[in-house]
Amino acid sequence: NQCRNLQWVGSFVRLIVLVFFYSQNNRIKTSKYNAFNFLPMNLFEQFQRLANAYFLFLLFLQLIPQISSLAWYTTVVPLMVVLSITAVKDAIDDVKRHQNDNQVNSRSVLVIVTDKWMNVQVGDIIKLENNQVVTADILLLSSSEPYSLTYIETAELDGETNLKVKQAISVTSEMEDNLKLLSAFDGEVRCESPNNRLDRFTGILIYKGKNYILDHDRLILRGCIIRNTDWCYGLVIFTGPDTKLMQNSGKSTFKRTHIDHLMNVLVLWIFLFLGSMCFVLAVGHCIWENKKGYYFQDFLPWKEYVSSSAVSAVLIFWSYFIILNTVVPISLYVSVEIIRLGNSFYINWDRRMFYELKNTPARACTTTLNEELGQVKYVFSDKTGTLTQNIMIFNKCSINGKCYGIIYLSNDFLDSKTSKTEKVDFSYNKLADPKFSFYDKTLVEAVKRGDRWVHLFFLSLSLCHTVIPEEKVEGELTYQAQSPDEGALVTAARNFGFVFRSRTSDSVMVVEMGETRIYQLLAILDFNNVRKRMSVIVRTPEDRVMLFCKGADTILCQLLHPSCRSLRDVTMEHLDDFASDGLRTLMVAYRELDNAFFQDWSSKHSEACLSLENRGDKISMGYEEIEKDLMLLGATAIDDKLQDGVPETIITLNKAKIKIWVLTGDKQGKGELLA
Repeated sequence: NQCRNLQWVGSFVRLIVLVFFYSQNNRIKTSKYNAFNFLPMNLFEQFQRLANAYFLFLLFLQLIPQISSLAWYTTVVPLMVVLSITAVKDAIDDVKRHQNDNQVNSRSVLVIVTDKWMNVQVGDIIKLENNQVVTADILLLSSSEPYSLTYIETAELDGETNLKVKQAISVTSEMEDNLKLLSAFDGEVRCESPNNRLDRFTGILIYKGKNYILDHDRLILRGCIIRNTDWCYGLVIFTGPDTKLMQNSGKSTFKRTHIDHLMNVLVLWIFLFLGSMCFVLAVGHCIWENKKGYYFQDFLPWKEYVSSSAVSAVLIFWSYFIILNTVVPISLYVSVEIIRLGNSFYINWDRRMFYELKNTPARACTTTLNEELGQVKYVFSDKTGTLTQNIMIFNKCSINGKCYGIIYLSNDFLDSKTSKTEKVDFSYNKLADPKFSFYDKTLVEAVKRGDRWVHLFFLSLSLCHTVIPEEKVEGELTYQAQSPDEGALVTAARNFGFVFRSRTSDSVMVVEMGETRIYQLLAILDFNNVRKRMSVIVRTPEDRVMLFCKGADTILCQLLHPSCRSLRDVTMEHLDDFASDGLRTLMVAYRELDNAFFQDWSSKHSEACLSLENRGDKISMGYEEIEKDLMLLGATAIDDKLQDGVPETIITLNKAKIKIWVLTGDKQGKGELLA
């Protein structure tokens, strides 16, 4: 019915999308060969092996009757057998790549009428549904969720399994799933050229005479999966090889393993040995011709082209080169290819490599690199979500120079995780998360007695984030966070009486100790890997403009007001203690802004956001202008437990003499703990 309605509106709409490069369709290609280039490309790759090149050279020598004593087919037949076996193996590998490409390109997508992925073009408006893989890089227009939010999984892009949130701009979210409005949409998008930056997108939408800022929060990339969202509509921006996913995919190249390199070196030494033998035999032939050979010329005369013993020696050199060709082990390559093929079957059949939880067996995607598995010397691993469970738990904190989360008994102290201590009772808070656990009662007491710094600390945690709340049942809040860290911090603030209840594009509702307060959201200063911090600017119900910031201590320490020096030193000591316990740390600060100063900054920031040239640099300069002279509130410490079996796995790898490097953004101390 929906398709008929769309057809009733009249064909499909091609929007004006201005990009520097335009892809004709959405077809992708990861295969290496096709019917036309397979033979020349495969032969070129195979003749990079010295033995194959030697036998090709030998074939040309055998075509010269003056030096050849063997028929040419004695070399052609074994060479053809070797080349054919390897070509068949390479073809099988590439057929699998073609099948995977065809499977991806033939997935269905609703573009007015149901079509195949490969037929999607820039400017199409497509509909995506829950659990569907995103077809191309699309600009989110509207969705079924409140505020046009769309939840996506980006595991194929960055390996992260936690959901991320995208939000359509308000001017397009109003169209919802109204097919007439979507078909009549005549916006114009001006954006950057295709690139491989997954975390950046710069563009503007010109619609009804107004300009709207477009960034990566509005863009859903190819390879993402729609989650917890019934439907969403998007405008195709980049397709096929222009998508950011494919821009990060290199071309399929001929890969040679250490065994291949070793065999080439061995064959090279065999060549030198063969050449030395042929040279010695040729010299011996020359000496024999000078001393004894002339006696036999009456009945074994030289050919007319042989004028001296030296010429005869040169010709006999190449004759021996042909006769002794069996010294070069061309069959070795065939043996290695057969062993690789058999080994790939063993990998596929290995019961101990079967993952029962997801019913997933091991699969050898290529038969070229199998032996490299046994030659691994270094393992580079991410920490979060790879070695750890990616389940963050608020563990400790430091507020105004005082550390919370450590339980003292007499002269000794116990960690907050110790089972002998009682959990804090949050029954006084009806909106508390029952799954949250904390053991230091002094922090709750500080909240209840109205400690100004503690209240300001948790208010900062409840406002400075990009978390999206869901409340399908009254009082039962669920947070959808792009980062598990943010979810843990907002949940902690919730349990201590600062409940983040709801948000719109320009406001945030927080229930503070039972009192509902609405903060006007003036600006969000995004987090990125360079800034290592994020900030929000809000207007309080008392008409005060406040900036709340959280981020890495190495960055925030440089932005603090000079008056915070002593508090900073105490907090840094606490942070070092947290890091030595293997906890993830963040520093929290705030600044109260003059209203006139903020209005002037806001106008400059808006101009920077609408700029298409050097937008990122201009925005960063604006951020640095306002994120300074911050007042330190404290620091947080979050626990992310190791996955089951990680210590045993590391021990096993160490026994195999494999060196392990963990790539992490944590403070120094975490790596020492893992070691």
